[in-house]
Formats: sequence, structure tokens, C-alpha cells
Amino acid sequence: MTIEEDAARIAAQGESAPRLARDPVNPAMINNWLEALGDENPRYVAEGVAPPAMAQVWTMGGLNWQRTADDPLGAIITVLDEAGYTSIVATNSEQNYRRLLHHSEHVASTTKLEGIVGPKRTALGEGYFVTTTTTWYVGDEVVADMLFRVLKFKPKPTQSGVLRPVVSKDTEFFWEGMKAGELRIQRWGDELRHPPGPMPPDGDLDAKPDWVVASGRGTVYSYVVHHRPAVPGKKLPFVIALVELAEGVRMLGEVLDVASVHIGQPVEVAFVKVDDELTLPAWRVIA
Repeated sequence: MTIEEDAARIAAQGESAPRLARDPVNPAMINNWLEALGDENPRYVAEGVAPPAMAQVWTMGGLNWQRTADDPLGAIITVLDEAGYTSIVATNSEQNYRRLLHHSEHVASTTKLEGIVGPKRTALGEGYFVTTTTTWYVGDEVVADMLFRVLKFKPKPTQSGVLRPVVSKDTEFFWEGMKAGELRIQRWGDELRHPPGPMPPDGDLDAKPDWVVASGRGTVYSYVVHHRPAVPGKKLPFVIALVELAEGVRMLGEVLDVASVHIGQPVEVAFVKVDDELTLPAWRVIA
């Protein structure tokens, strides 16, 4: 059976069975979301409602969650994995909110496969675009829905064995800075931003960004020790840290030559040259 035939079979099965959220809508999770996003809108607390963009949060699986047998996204991912399209990246998401959710409401979700398109040649490698639709319910009432699209692809082989970042007009200055030995941070007026973005924070469509060279020093804000799966060009395990720079922005990168770090540990930037076209940012612990 071909990939297209498998996709047609999975799509024909329609929506998965409703999956009930682990917890009802609750103020504790809402408060965590508001703090993490820096959302100070008083309406959510005053009216006892959840931010609409939290729709997906309520039915996310926990650490030990396993996909159900009728989950269409899991089924098509398995098909593409077996065909050699083993890497995945999200490409776009479109959400619609029918109404706000209130405290104590218990949300359920269903998912269906809309279809696949491919094989397509992309900057990441040959792959298939997979589109699903998730619908959230309270009882029989539809409260939100989301179109979600991912690219399942075969990574392009490289001489270095390292997966290469996609460089856009918005990030080109950063990667040119890496090759020059400079840690460049995007600036919109007086505000610094990383990762770089195409739109100014204040919404002024006439504004144009420039960049500043950071000191390259900061402290470990958070980190993970990556044990699996294997990563091309990397020896396991390795440490990835979210570093808060002296300038105030945060940036991810590998911490070189260590097995562990701790929160608040001072680090400085390191420039890891992969080849003449690519230099990656990393961190070294400051003794």
C-alpha cells in the first residue's frame, strides 16, 4: 500500500473518539499561563474565564501520555516514519474560538486527518505536509477548533552530519554575525528581541529593525540534559541551556564540555564553526 493509500484510509475513518481533558478548566493553570505569557488582562481573573488561546492546553497529554489507536496524526506519522520520513517540524496552525471557557468546564477533543500533500522538496529535505483538524467540545457544544500542519521529511545529508538551520531574511543578520564572531541581537527602537521576528513589538508597520552586538555573557535560566533520541553530529548525552544574556534576552544553545550545569551558572558565548557557511552559537561555563 502506498503512502497516499494509507492516508486515504486513515482520513476515511473520520474523527477520533473524544478524549476528555485530564483536568477541568481551573484558575491554577490559567494563572500559570498568564504569568508565563506576561498577559495582564484583568478580565480572565475578574470573570473566571480562560484565555482563548489556551484551548489546546486543556487536552494536552501529560509526560506519560500515549496516543490512542484511533489517533489519525499518530497513525500517519507511523506510516511516514516507516517510509523513511523520520523528521518532523510544525509549519502552521490556525485556531478558531467559538466562546470563552469558564472555570470547572470539562473539555474534550477529537482529531481527524484532512489529508497529505507530497512528496515535496523543501529546504529541510523531501517530505509530506500533513494536515489535521482538532475540535474541542464542552458536552456536545463546539467551543474551538484548530487546523494543524506539520512537515514529515527526510533530512538532507550534510558533510558535517549537522542539521542546518533555515536562514530567512529576518534571521540572516544573526547567522552572518555568527560567522563574524559576533552575537547579534535584533533591536526594534529601544527593545531587544530574540529570536528575531518580522514584526515590531508595538505593531508599528513602518518600523524597521537593526541589531546590536551582545556582550556574550549571561547566566543559565533553564536547561535539559539530552539523553535520547540520537541527534546527527552529537555525542549523547549533551546539555542544552536557555541562557539569559546580560542584555535581558534569552537564547538557547549547547553548553560545551560539561555533563551538567545549574540554574544561575555564569556562561559565555562560544562560536562553533561547522564549515565555511555555518557557525553555531554555544555556551562555555565561566570558571
